[in-house]
Amino acid sequence: MIPSFMTGLARSVGLSTVMRAAGVVTRLMPIPQPTMMVGPGASARLGQAINDFGHRKIFIVTDAIITKLGLMAPMIAALKAGGTDHVVFDAITPDAPIPVIEQGIEVFKAEGCDAIVAFGGGSVMDAAKAIGLCAANDKPPRQLVGYFRGLRGPAPIYAVPTTAGTGSEVTVAAVVSDPAHNRKLVIADTRIVPKMAALDPDLMVGLPPATTAATGMDALTHAIEAYIGHWGTAFTDRMALSAVGMIFENLPVAYDNGRDLAAREKMALASTYAGLAFTRANVGYVHAIAHQLGGLYHTPHGLANAIMLPHVLQFLRPAIQPQLAVLAVRARVGKAGEPEAELAQKFLDAIDAMNARLGIPRQLDALREEDVPALARAACREADTNYPVPRYMSEEVCEDVIRQALPKKGPARKAAVKKPLAAKKAPVRRRKAAESP
Repeated sequence: MIPSFMTGLARSVGLSTVMRAAGVVTRLMPIPQPTMMVGPGASARLGQAINDFGHRKIFIVTDAIITKLGLMAPMIAALKAGGTDHVVFDAITPDAPIPVIEQGIEVFKAEGCDAIVAFGGGSVMDAAKAIGLCAANDKPPRQLVGYFRGLRGPAPIYAVPTTAGTGSEVTVAAVVSDPAHNRKLVIADTRIVPKMAALDPDLMVGLPPATTAATGMDALTHAIEAYIGHWGTAFTDRMALSAVGMIFENLPVAYDNGRDLAAREKMALASTYAGLAFTRANVGYVHAIAHQLGGLYHTPHGLANAIMLPHVLQFLRPAIQPQLAVLAVRARVGKAGEPEAELAQKFLDAIDAMNARLGIPRQLDALREEDVPALARAACREADTNYPVPRYMSEEVCEDVIRQALPKKGPARKAAVKKPLAAKKAPVRRRKAAESP
């Protein structure tokens, strides 16, 4: 019998070779970048710009909370002023569930829309991308899961992120959830990158501190995993390192004072930079594990990333110590010229300190020991077939990494998961040019 470490070695060598070859393709693949509008009032300026494209009717994808808060009012007022018709679909819920996306596709077609504005957080932007691609190809979301599964590109998509974390306004991916099987699925296509995006800090001043923390750590995870993987380029490294420095400087400020517009704007830019980095350089085991936690327990993605990031980096350290040293300098937790091992440790300590500073727990209360093997198996499958990780985990090692997030006191409790209700028709708000926002 071949020793397990030998089979693991062969697997690692084979996967690494395949992923490095795939990296050559990603470096050459043209990925569009949206025109960016940045600063207070950017969402209204985006509405003005959209008017110039002569669209017949805009399909605005958002959620009920954003509608209630009136965050879209400046942009809608700009659309009205330019005579552009629109319809609001605000049924999106966390994790962008497929039944809601299918509902959005029906409304998009019924309303005869020819462009989409995604106005919200990562789930809203992912849902909007999926709706656009599915409607263009007349296919349900499950048939477009994977890479370049549609023959036709979507109607033009515009994005207004209301959190600083996912970077979805610049990425080629849409992550959706399949509630029937408690899993997350990825639709990837360069044509779903938005044409234009508005980074408006005015929209983020009311975010709760916990949301600011989780989304900010999501952006940090994107930047780190893009930098330490094997698909990095000079451009993605520059974007990732810039994002890391900006997040370490501005995330605590935005967390403490949500009305600090300068910090909010810097965090929005950092999220975009990290998105530009990982949409080409990709992510790694932190995301692979976080996706499984989100699918099974509905753990918010940013929180799952934040909890798993220290544990995964500790495992990867032997393969990425030079990169960790560079990250320490860019995060300003160490100085150039210090011993590499010391800098690497300083960065790992800084991640722990940042999580503690932001109230991020080290453990996930919902995690259960009996779920760990299946979670590890699914995470390894996702990472092995998609991500250019710098060091491969066996399923057993991945189990051990996940177990570090088990609750320490008392039996782990599984988060209550409600059975999905029968899908109801979402309220559709039709606002003509003559109506008030």
